[in-house]
Amino acid sequence: MTSELTIRRANEGDAEAVRRVILAALRQTNAKDYSQDIIARVEQSFSPSAVLTLFRKRRVSVAVVRGRIVGTASLDGSIVRSVFVDPELQGRGIGKRLMAEVEEAAHAGGVAVLTVPSSVTAEPFTPGLGSRQFETVTTVMNAPSSWSVR
Repeated sequence: MTSELTIRRANEGDAEAVRRVILAALRQTNAKDYSQDIIARVEQSFSPSAVLTLFRKRRVSVAVVRGRIVGTASLDGSIVRSVFVDPELQGRGIGKRLMAEVEEAAHAGGVAVLTVPSSVTAEPFTPGLGSRQFETVTTVMNAPSSWSVR
């Protein structure tokens, strides 16, 4: 499956597919660690217009398998934001490939330290992030305030 995976920069035509991946991950994966009230509040941050705003403000990448967007990650200066993978495909290296793309973009932009504010759900995944090029600082949030579009 990962041999069929491509990572590319998102474009405005990808907004609805990115939104679907984010909402699926929130509802199926993150809902295990957060109340429905918190999930509903975070979902509002990923309305169609908010996702388009995110595309304009950040460097957003998407993971694509057989023409279908299955993951997303973005770089906001030196901060990694909005890393989500389709729940059906989690654990297959898609998140790691997205993070490698984010790291490459950060390196090209002269970033030396990446900050990764993460949800409780992502805590087991984030300690392994980082390459020889970066010092990666991970902050685990008790509440997913870092998920909102800023």
